[in-house]
Amino acid sequence: MGALKLHSLNSIFASSSTALSSRSQSIFRRHHRIRLPPRRLTTANFSAQSTAEKDVSPKTDDRVANQKPRVQDRGITPRSEDFNAWYLDVIADAELADYGPVRVKFKETGHSNMYFPQFIPYSFIEKEASHVEGFSPELALVTIGGGKELEEKLVVRPTSETIVNHMFTQWIHSYRDLPLMVNQWANVTRWEMRTKPFVRTLEFLWQEGHTAHATLEEAEKEIDTAELQALQMIDVYTKFAYEQAAIPVIAGRKSKLETFAGASKTYTIEAMMGDRKALQAGTSHNLGQNFSRAFGTQFTDENGQRQHVWQTSWAVSTRFIGGIIMTHGDDAGLMLPPQIAPIQVVIVPIWKKDDERTGVLNAALSVKEVLKTAGIKVRVDDTDQRTPGWKFNFWEMKGVPLRIEIGPRDVSSGSVVISRRDVPGKQGKVFGISMETSILVAYVKDKLDEIQSSLLGRAISFRDSNIVDVNSYNELKAAIGEGKWARGPWLAR
Repeated sequence: MGALKLHSLNSIFASSSTALSSRSQSIFRRHHRIRLPPRRLTTANFSAQSTAEKDVSPKTDDRVANQKPRVQDRGITPRSEDFNAWYLDVIADAELADYGPVRVKFKETGHSNMYFPQFIPYSFIEKEASHVEGFSPELALVTIGGGKELEEKLVVRPTSETIVNHMFTQWIHSYRDLPLMVNQWANVTRWEMRTKPFVRTLEFLWQEGHTAHATLEEAEKEIDTAELQALQMIDVYTKFAYEQAAIPVIAGRKSKLETFAGASKTYTIEAMMGDRKALQAGTSHNLGQNFSRAFGTQFTDENGQRQHVWQTSWAVSTRFIGGIIMTHGDDAGLMLPPQIAPIQVVIVPIWKKDDERTGVLNAALSVKEVLKTAGIKVRVDDTDQRTPGWKFNFWEMKGVPLRIEIGPRDVSSGSVVISRRDVPGKQGKVFGISMETSILVAYVKDKLDEIQSSLLGRAISFRDSNIVDVNSYNELKAAIGEGKWARGPWLAR
């Protein structure tokens, strides 16, 4: 994969803990299988599909008529026709990522940022039996370094529990050293046979946290108090999903079969995508003493006795980006929630005559400064090479929540036209919004809040309409056969 833009994912960890309702029932769901069509994602694809209006200058004020049909112009496969192809088209056309030559604020919660080595001795992986068994098929190994065969092969980091425990063993001696809570931002390599951009890739980026505690109760406070509505890290992830990404995840515990290799319990947030399949959007693991016993990570307690620490680990990755695309996107491309959009407002200046250009651009730049001063992320598209209609389609495909249009008549009247990304066509366009600072800023902020709420509400409605309650195995099979999620009693095994 190429460069990935992770705008605002830092905000995951600035969130405070929120309560989760108790869960006596579970959700059975279909997960995304990877079926890539035989094509490469390149910016060349985007360029070839987006040049229908090349060499045309922006000289029109007919804003509605100038907006060409998006799907035909950009070649985005309709969601209803082929969801997987639509997903790949959106990533390509929005220039979010590209295939490479190979298939390929925690401080507020008391955590310190650190970085651990990318290359891990294979013997470390072997120390925890279930861990090596679970990860063995996905490992990438280094056997030669500096032109010589290595005495011990190295594993390219698939996750960091082993190397973290090796270091914890050196850092932890007494109960006074606990709890020890660290976080790192890192790349991870897992040898995937089938890949899907952002969702499942050979290499991906994530945040992973690791903690060590003196007692099980202390560790459980970090990882598992869902029943008491105080599950800290899953709560942080859930809060981010709802409030920032506008994705209504369902939090709960994994079955024993799906538990992280080496963990005692795994907690997860699951999101329903636009094709009704489930995406595991974040996980939090109670490692118990499995790794501390394997690595001898011990401390001397207050009574002078040697004890093994209790541990947790948890992570969210760039997979969340794929979840945002598949939850909110439509046939026009991306649809980004304002809270995480790198550009919340795009201003498109429009003029017919050369002598109108300066006045329109000055007005556009003035509006930009007003919004920027108010803390709104804004950009002016003042390029001459494309028509306004082309720009409208382009920024819609990029998922920008609001578009402001300014033409000569708007300059004369001291007003602007504002269009919402989540409400297509004339229904989402409002004329005559005053350029007066207090009015414009208030209107834009209000609309951004409305879009954020609308996207979340829409996603909740879609999710809830595709969940059915079941009370028998036959009802379960019928629900899954219809592509629904099934909710029913679970023995938590």
